[in-house]
Amino acid sequence: MTGDAAQSPAKRRLSLVLAGGIAGVAVGLAGVYGISLFLGKSALDPACRPTVATAERMAPFARGEVAAMAAARRPIRLPDLTFRDGSGAERKLSDWQGRTVLFNLWATWCVPCRKEMPALDALQAKMGGPSFAVVAVNIDTRDPAKPRAWLKEVGINRLGYFADPSAKVFQDLKEAGKAFGMPTTILIDSNGCEIATLSGPAEWAGEDALKVIAAALKT
Repeated sequence: MTGDAAQSPAKRRLSLVLAGGIAGVAVGLAGVYGISLFLGKSALDPACRPTVATAERMAPFARGEVAAMAAARRPIRLPDLTFRDGSGAERKLSDWQGRTVLFNLWATWCVPCRKEMPALDALQAKMGGPSFAVVAVNIDTRDPAKPRAWLKEVGINRLGYFADPSAKVFQDLKEAGKAFGMPTTILIDSNGCEIATLSGPAEWAGEDALKVIAAALKT
Protein backbone atom coordinates (compact mmCIF):
# COMPACT_ATOMS: atom_id res chain seq x y z
CA MET A 1 0.00 0.00 0.00
CA THR A 2 1.41 3.38 -0.90
CA GLY A 3 1.86 6.20 1.64
CA ASP A 4 -0.88 8.22 0.00
CA ALA A 5 -3.31 5.33 0.15
CA ALA A 6 -2.48 4.71 3.82
CA GLN A 7 -3.16 8.34 4.67
CA SER A 8 -6.41 8.66 2.76
CA PRO A 9 -8.70 7.48 5.64
CA ALA A 10 -7.07 10.02 7.95
CA LYS A 11 -7.42 12.71 5.35
CA ARG A 12 -11.04 11.79 4.87
CA ARG A 13 -11.66 12.02 8.61
CA LEU A 14 -9.93 15.40 8.73
CA SER A 15 -12.03 16.62 5.82
CA LEU A 16 -15.19 15.50 7.58
CA VAL A 17 -14.13 17.18 10.81
CA LEU A 18 -13.34 20.42 9.00
CA ALA A 19 -16.58 20.30 7.03
CA GLY A 20 -18.53 19.65 10.20
CA GLY A 21 -16.80 22.54 11.94
CA ILE A 22 -17.54 24.93 9.09
CA ALA A 23 -21.14 23.79 9.00
CA GLY A 24 -21.38 24.26 12.75
CA VAL A 25 -20.03 27.80 12.50
CA ALA A 26 -22.45 28.57 9.67
CA VAL A 27 -25.38 27.24 11.70
CA GLY A 28 -24.19 29.19 14.72
CA LEU A 29 -23.92 32.41 12.74
CA ALA A 30 -27.31 31.83 11.18
CA GLY A 31 -28.74 31.22 14.62
CA VAL A 32 -27.23 34.41 16.03
CA TYR A 33 -28.36 36.38 12.98
CA GLY A 34 -31.84 34.92 13.26
CA ILE A 35 -31.99 35.73 16.95
CA SER A 36 -30.83 39.28 16.21
CA LEU A 37 -33.58 39.69 13.66
CA PHE A 38 -36.09 38.29 16.10
CA LEU A 39 -34.92 40.59 18.87
CA GLY A 40 -34.92 43.52 16.47
CA LYS A 41 -38.53 42.89 15.59
CA SER A 42 -39.61 42.29 19.16
CA ALA A 43 -37.75 45.40 20.35
CA LEU A 44 -40.52 47.64 19.02
CA ASP A 45 -42.33 48.91 22.10
CA PRO A 46 -45.94 47.64 21.97
CA ALA A 47 -47.14 51.16 22.73
CA CYS A 48 -45.39 52.37 19.57
CA ARG A 49 -46.90 49.87 17.15
CA PRO A 50 -49.84 52.15 16.27
CA THR A 51 -47.29 54.92 15.64
CA VAL A 52 -46.06 53.10 12.54
CA ALA A 53 -49.39 53.77 10.83
CA THR A 54 -49.37 57.38 12.05
CA ALA A 55 -45.90 57.97 10.62
CA GLU A 56 -46.89 56.40 7.30
CA ARG A 57 -50.00 58.56 7.14
CA MET A 58 -48.00 61.70 7.89
CA ALA A 59 -45.05 61.00 5.56
CA PRO A 60 -46.65 62.14 2.25
CA PHE A 61 -47.30 65.58 3.75
CA ALA A 62 -43.64 66.15 4.70
CA ARG A 63 -42.82 68.44 1.81
CA GLY A 64 -42.14 72.09 1.08
CA GLU A 65 -41.09 73.90 4.27
CA VAL A 66 -41.07 70.62 6.23
CA ALA A 67 -39.61 68.37 3.53
CA ALA A 68 -36.69 67.49 5.83
CA MET A 69 -39.03 65.88 8.33
CA ALA A 70 -38.14 62.19 8.52
CA ALA A 71 -41.01 59.86 9.39
CA ALA A 72 -40.00 57.11 11.81
CA ARG A 73 -39.87 53.66 10.22
CA ARG A 74 -39.39 51.98 13.58
CA PRO A 75 -40.76 54.43 16.14
CA ILE A 76 -39.15 54.43 19.57
CA ARG A 77 -40.59 55.56 22.86
CA LEU A 78 -38.72 58.72 23.79
CA PRO A 79 -36.93 58.98 27.14
CA ASP A 80 -39.02 60.69 29.80
CA LEU A 81 -37.14 63.95 29.36
CA THR A 82 -36.91 66.22 32.39
CA PHE A 83 -36.76 70.03 32.37
CA ARG A 84 -38.17 73.05 34.24
CA ASP A 85 -41.14 75.31 33.62
CA GLY A 86 -41.32 79.06 34.05
CA SER A 87 -41.82 78.77 37.80
CA GLY A 88 -38.85 76.47 38.20
CA ALA A 89 -40.95 73.36 38.81
CA GLU A 90 -39.79 70.07 37.35
CA ARG A 91 -41.66 68.91 34.28
CA LYS A 92 -41.40 65.68 32.31
CA LEU A 93 -42.32 64.75 28.78
CA SER A 94 -44.81 62.28 30.26
CA ASP A 95 -46.77 65.25 31.62
CA TRP A 96 -48.14 65.55 28.07
CA GLN A 97 -49.20 61.91 27.88
CA GLY A 98 -52.40 61.70 25.86
CA ARG A 99 -51.49 64.61 23.58
CA THR A 100 -49.50 64.80 20.38
CA VAL A 101 -46.47 67.02 21.01
CA LEU A 102 -44.12 68.93 18.77
CA PHE A 103 -41.04 68.87 21.01
CA ASN A 104 -38.40 71.46 20.15
CA LEU A 105 -34.94 72.24 21.55
CA TRP A 106 -33.64 75.76 21.09
CA ALA A 107 -31.05 78.22 22.36
CA THR A 108 -30.45 81.95 21.98
CA TRP A 109 -26.97 81.30 20.53
CA CYS A 110 -28.59 79.26 17.74
CA VAL A 111 -29.56 81.66 14.94
CA PRO A 112 -31.86 79.16 13.11
CA CYS A 113 -33.58 78.48 16.45
CA ARG A 114 -34.36 82.14 16.97
CA LYS A 115 -35.59 82.40 13.39
CA GLU A 116 -38.19 79.65 13.80
CA MET A 117 -39.48 80.59 17.27
CA PRO A 118 -42.19 82.99 16.00
CA ALA A 119 -43.52 80.19 13.76
CA LEU A 120 -43.58 77.75 16.67
CA ASP A 121 -45.44 80.37 18.70
CA ALA A 122 -47.95 80.82 15.86
CA LEU A 123 -48.39 77.04 15.53
CA GLN A 124 -49.25 76.80 19.21
CA ALA A 125 -51.76 79.62 18.76
CA LYS A 126 -53.38 77.89 15.77
CA MET A 127 -53.44 74.27 16.90
CA GLY A 128 -52.60 74.12 20.59
CA GLY A 129 -55.28 72.52 22.74
CA PRO A 130 -56.36 69.29 24.41
CA SER A 131 -54.98 67.15 21.56
CA PHE A 132 -51.81 68.99 20.60
CA ALA A 133 -49.09 71.16 22.11
CA VAL A 134 -45.80 72.73 21.14
CA VAL A 135 -43.23 72.19 23.89
CA ALA A 136 -40.11 74.26 23.23
CA VAL A 137 -37.27 73.75 25.72
CA ASN A 138 -34.44 76.25 25.95
CA ILE A 139 -30.96 74.82 26.64
CA ASP A 140 -28.92 77.97 27.23
CA THR A 141 -26.35 76.97 29.86
CA ARG A 142 -25.18 80.39 31.04
CA ASP A 143 -27.44 83.38 31.64
CA PRO A 144 -30.90 81.96 32.54
CA ALA A 145 -32.51 85.39 32.18
CA LYS A 146 -31.38 85.82 28.58
CA PRO A 147 -33.83 83.44 26.85
CA ARG A 148 -36.78 84.85 28.81
CA ALA A 149 -35.81 88.39 27.89
CA TRP A 150 -35.35 87.45 24.24
CA LEU A 151 -38.77 85.77 24.02
CA LYS A 152 -40.42 88.83 25.54
CA GLU A 153 -38.51 91.15 23.22
CA VAL A 154 -39.69 89.37 20.05
CA GLY A 155 -43.25 88.88 21.27
CA ILE A 156 -43.30 85.11 21.87
CA ASN A 157 -46.23 84.74 24.25
CA ARG A 158 -48.23 81.66 23.22
CA LEU A 159 -45.59 79.12 24.11
CA GLY A 160 -45.07 77.99 27.67
CA TYR A 161 -41.56 78.67 28.95
CA PHE A 162 -39.47 75.56 29.54
CA ALA A 163 -35.73 75.31 30.08
CA ASP A 164 -32.93 72.91 30.90
CA PRO A 165 -29.77 74.90 31.78
CA SER A 166 -27.84 71.64 32.14
CA ALA A 167 -28.65 70.73 28.50
CA LYS A 168 -29.08 67.13 29.68
CA VAL A 169 -32.27 66.87 27.64
CA PHE A 170 -30.17 67.33 24.49
CA GLN A 171 -27.69 64.67 25.63
CA ASP A 172 -30.52 62.26 26.40
CA LEU A 173 -31.93 62.69 22.90
CA LYS A 174 -28.46 62.44 21.39
CA GLU A 175 -27.91 59.11 23.15
CA ALA A 176 -31.25 57.95 21.76
CA GLY A 177 -30.03 58.90 18.28
CA LYS A 178 -32.56 61.71 17.91
CA ALA A 179 -30.47 64.88 18.30
CA PHE A 180 -27.55 65.81 16.06
CA GLY A 181 -27.58 69.61 16.16
CA MET A 182 -29.74 72.64 16.81
CA PRO A 183 -32.58 73.13 16.46
CA THR A 184 -33.95 69.62 16.94
CA THR A 185 -37.68 68.97 16.64
CA ILE A 186 -39.51 65.71 17.26
CA LEU A 187 -43.17 65.03 16.62
CA ILE A 188 -44.34 62.69 19.38
CA ASP A 189 -47.64 60.85 19.66
CA SER A 190 -49.94 60.54 22.67
CA ASN A 191 -48.06 57.46 23.89
CA GLY A 192 -44.70 59.21 23.91
CA CYS A 193 -43.54 57.55 20.69
CA GLU A 194 -41.60 59.28 17.91
CA ILE A 195 -43.62 59.98 14.77
CA ALA A 196 -41.01 62.02 12.94
CA THR A 197 -37.84 64.04 13.52
CA LEU A 198 -36.48 67.16 11.89
CA SER A 199 -32.96 68.52 12.30
CA GLY A 200 -32.81 72.21 11.48
CA PRO A 201 -35.39 74.99 11.27
CA ALA A 202 -38.77 74.95 9.56
CA GLU A 203 -41.71 77.23 8.89
CA TRP A 204 -43.92 75.62 11.50
CA ALA A 205 -46.88 77.93 10.99
CA GLY A 206 -47.02 77.35 7.23
CA GLU A 207 -49.54 75.24 5.32
CA ASP A 208 -47.13 72.33 4.90
CA ALA A 209 -46.50 72.07 8.63
CA LEU A 210 -50.21 72.40 9.44
CA LYS A 211 -50.97 69.49 7.10
CA VAL A 212 -48.29 67.37 8.77
CA ILE A 213 -49.75 68.04 12.21
CA ALA A 214 -53.30 67.43 11.00
CA ALA A 215 -52.27 64.09 9.49
CA ALA A 216 -50.58 63.07 12.73
CA LEU A 217 -53.68 63.97 14.73
CA LYS A 218 -56.08 62.13 12.42
CA THR A 219 -57.43 58.91 13.90
